[in-house]
Amino acid sequence: MNPPGVFTTFDVVTLSIVETSRTGPTGEVIDPTRHRALGTASRASILEMVREAGGGMTIAEVGERTGLHPSTARSHLDRLVDAGLLVKARASGGQPGRPAWRYRVATEQAPAPAPYRALAAALLDHLARRGRGDVRADATRAGHDWGRHLAAATPPGEDPIDTLLAVLRGLGFSPSLKQTGNGTTEIHLFTCPFLELVGRNPDAICGLHVGVVRGALEQAGAPPSGAVLEPFGAPTACVVRLSFRPDTLTSPA
Repeated sequence: MNPPGVFTTFDVVTLSIVETSRTGPTGEVIDPTRHRALGTASRASILEMVREAGGGMTIAEVGERTGLHPSTARSHLDRLVDAGLLVKARASGGQPGRPAWRYRVATEQAPAPAPYRALAAALLDHLARRGRGDVRADATRAGHDWGRHLAAATPPGEDPIDTLLAVLRGLGFSPSLKQTGNGTTEIHLFTCPFLELVGRNPDAICGLHVGVVRGALEQAGAPPSGAVLEPFGAPTACVVRLSFRPDTLTSPA
């Protein structure tokens, strides 16, 4: 019992556990999937190797450089793709057949407008549910119709290539028109606004892009067969190669 006139107070201390995000050296929240993908020295070295290659590498090239069996190299590469660290596409150079996958480092890119991403995602889901047929060909046909629609809604330029550039800019591809040393025309696509969908089905997404290019050109009055899309055709870009001369084309009235 306290003596008269003496009062004792007690403070109540409440302890609580506060969850804080774990951060990496730059203060960014650690991505567990990427962290696990880089959990082995082999995958980390493969990622650095592909990054230094610039134009990407095939499974055979990685196996040759590392001494890994092709199936092991493929497993490591696809694990890096699943983690969003690499992207892959078939670099055909416009030639027929099914060439090997080529892997390239993924870059942070602005996504396409939400309605376009939703449309592309819906197409992938539709093709996946079908489970038969040539996915790339089906996606190319769908992209062709989509490209015609987008070109029809685009103010016409001086020639069909101007219309195509406007369509590609609207989708977020950051296109750049270039003339090669042999007089042909190329459009370099420096961003892929559908990058988050590429890992789900690279053939379908690349086919969709081919179709958009050809459909937009056809709607604007150019021969659609005169364009091929080369994934990873340049160290920092995919390349649309045109086999017709721009100065021979005019926009339809």
